[in-house]
Amino acid sequence: MKLIYSKKYTQYTRLELMEKVSAQMSKKRFTHVLGVEETAIKLAQMNNGDVEKASIAALVHDYAKERADEEMIAFIHSHHLDEELIIFGNNIWHGIIGAELIKLELGIHDEEILNAVRKHTTGDMVMSLLDKIIYVADYIEPNRRFPLVEQARKIAFENLNEAVKFETKHTLEYLIKQEALIYPKTITTYNTWVATVNRHLNK
Repeated sequence: MKLIYSKKYTQYTRLELMEKVSAQMSKKRFTHVLGVEETAIKLAQMNNGDVEKASIAALVHDYAKERADEEMIAFIHSHHLDEELIIFGNNIWHGIIGAELIKLELGIHDEEILNAVRKHTTGDMVMSLLDKIIYVADYIEPNRRFPLVEQARKIAFENLNEAVKFETKHTLEYLIKQEALIYPKTITTYNTWVATVNRHLNK
């Protein structure tokens, strides 16, 4: 892929950023990251989004995914983040703490990119175009294999808002079946994007 970064959002070239990110994770996780980037760029192009921001946000979205729990918990304490985060585990930490680590270690300070990282597993009541692109791309990238993935992909390339709705609904269903702890923002995302009473907000 020949994508030349403008230097507005990161000091690194795309290749340099890829090297920084790949050093933080397993080969399997990095393959996923590249799949998210590929999908995010397509969604950005289709929705008149910023392709460079989509590429950068996709490459860094799982930057902290494979950090040790002890390191993440220590970061919560040392940076005075909400202590309640601890009970929700890395599925939540890696977005919220990951955004802070991306600032500290990669020097990326663009808030739109950082917010897309923060929200990529939970969504939010208010989501920018980039938030939606990364949220959906993470769900449907080419390496994903689950029963509804082809339906999710079809929806995503027809209507991004409907894709947010679809992903949110089925993610919540999955978490309930697993009897997993559900992060409050996930419920807020459902109430905003899926629940009939508020669905008009995101048309």
